[in-house]
Amino acid sequence: MTQSITPSHVPAGATPESDGVVVGNGPVRVDAFIDFLCPFCRRFELAAEPTLAGLVADQLASLVFHPMNFLDAASTTRYSTRAAAASGCASDRGKFLEYEHALFVQQPPEGGPGLSDEELIRIGLAIGLDQSFADCVAAGTYLDWPPYVTAMANAAGVNSTPTVAVQGIVVSPDPETIAAAVTRAQG
Repeated sequence: MTQSITPSHVPAGATPESDGVVVGNGPVRVDAFIDFLCPFCRRFELAAEPTLAGLVADQLASLVFHPMNFLDAASTTRYSTRAAAASGCASDRGKFLEYEHALFVQQPPEGGPGLSDEELIRIGLAIGLDQSFADCVAAGTYLDWPPYVTAMANAAGVNSTPTVAVQGIVVSPDPETIAAAVTRAQG
């Protein structure tokens, strides 16, 4: 296996390993391995978002999102990589969760080009991001980050999205199971 090369830029809020974005500061770690083109990830996001947001708001969990590029070949423009890179730009401006959710709400179908960079920027502007976000996306600041995130996830045994782990133990990606696992992890 080849060594993962650390990306040239890592978003604000990244894990110490640079392989995800941390949201919240609760004691229980919940890792979510996602791909912005994955229809099952969209289903997971729409179902679990209120529960995950509650766990963060109640300071019960820290969420670590790992935006992967598994499905780059399922678009004609490396959409998974471009969307994940744009999420890094949103993280720099403190709006990762809002942007991540908006990307899943407006998810394009597999097999086509995905959303254009201009559309990725418009989504960010619509949720309150500014020109510095647009400049970050346009510059491709984080384009080498999603391949690194994916390589690190693969090395850890993640081979599908969505994959969710609570305190390192893989659980079913549904809100009730995640909430129960967080409660168990609290002791």
